[in-house]
Amino acid sequence: MALTFHWFLPTYGDSRYLVGGGHGTDITNTAGSDRPASLPYLRQIAVAAENLGFLGVLTPTGAWCEDAWLTTAMLAGSTERLKFLVAFRPGLLSPTLAAQMAATFQRHAPDRLLINIVTGGEDAEQRAYGDFNTKDERYQRTDEFLSVVRGLWRGERVTLAGQQVHVEGAKLARVPDPTPTLYFGGSSAAAVQVAAKHVDVYLTWGEPPSAVAEKIARLRAAAAEQGRTLRFGIRLHVISRDTAEAAWAEARRLVDALDPAVIADVQSGLLRSQSEGQQRMLALNRGSTDNLEIYPNLWAGVGLVRGGAGTALVGSHAEVAERIEEYHALGIDEFILSGHPHLEEAYWFGEGVLPLLRRKGVWQHPARTESVSAGIPFVDLTPTPTAS
Repeated sequence: MALTFHWFLPTYGDSRYLVGGGHGTDITNTAGSDRPASLPYLRQIAVAAENLGFLGVLTPTGAWCEDAWLTTAMLAGSTERLKFLVAFRPGLLSPTLAAQMAATFQRHAPDRLLINIVTGGEDAEQRAYGDFNTKDERYQRTDEFLSVVRGLWRGERVTLAGQQVHVEGAKLARVPDPTPTLYFGGSSAAAVQVAAKHVDVYLTWGEPPSAVAEKIARLRAAAAEQGRTLRFGIRLHVISRDTAEAAWAEARRLVDALDPAVIADVQSGLLRSQSEGQQRMLALNRGSTDNLEIYPNLWAGVGLVRGGAGTALVGSHAEVAERIEEYHALGIDEFILSGHPHLEEAYWFGEGVLPLLRRKGVWQHPARTESVSAGIPFVDLTPTPTAS
């Protein structure tokens, strides 16, 4: 399959420095959060992502950011084809309402909704939302929740008396057309089973290729047992520059600006995380600013102050393109990327890396695909890469 790229909407604020948050951590304002997540700023990022050739934008969920559904609904009218990968947590609203909201979004922003299923955050944050389920119970709920949603989207009348989800005679007046693609990530055994049974795209955080290959093999086997196949994506940050020296200088600048006390505080909080994926991220940086290049062009510095995805591709445009192709060879077709600040880094990647991948024949601008399908001439304004 051809490569697909998504960007990220920082609905908690943005900065020229690393901004932390997620997995039970507070936003690390001491790391610099000098661009509020205003609609005008998020609109700039969305429009830039669409023009540069990103298919969609991921919007996070949690107490540390703005609501993803409301924010993306407000931004949809500012773009023409950009899809919105909306993260949300089953259990904080009914499956019938979630299915209805998705159908409404697809009707008013045709074929522009993607959904990222997030089983839950840390226990303390879940309890703040009124959810007192254990981690195992949350995965059971996600399984039942998605069974209901999938049935409703097929136009069925659904009744389920599950261990966690109870609905009776649920049916949608109008089903979404097309059905939104479901994205999902998780490293635990329970997460693997949910992914194998329900989702379309399995997402992994940015681990070294050998670890990613192991995950892909595990998920493919589990999906095969369910008679299904999955697509695979990866969530990474990126620092791409005209030269490797410039990229690594930027990575060093970001780390040098961090207060050691902030790093220690964030790491202490993340070590208490119940997430297996989060513990795998922590093992990559070990809470130290030394030896953060854990694989060629794969840098673990972001995870020093940020929960969740904590690694970045760092290097020249050509080097970053090579690492992307390496992951693609393993079976990764979709890349969800971000950078600090998100507006400028979208341009660095979109004008530096995407033209190289286009020239190699592994990516093309989404607008080109739509134009060809409609028989409309397409003018590709993506810059032509220069030799370096």
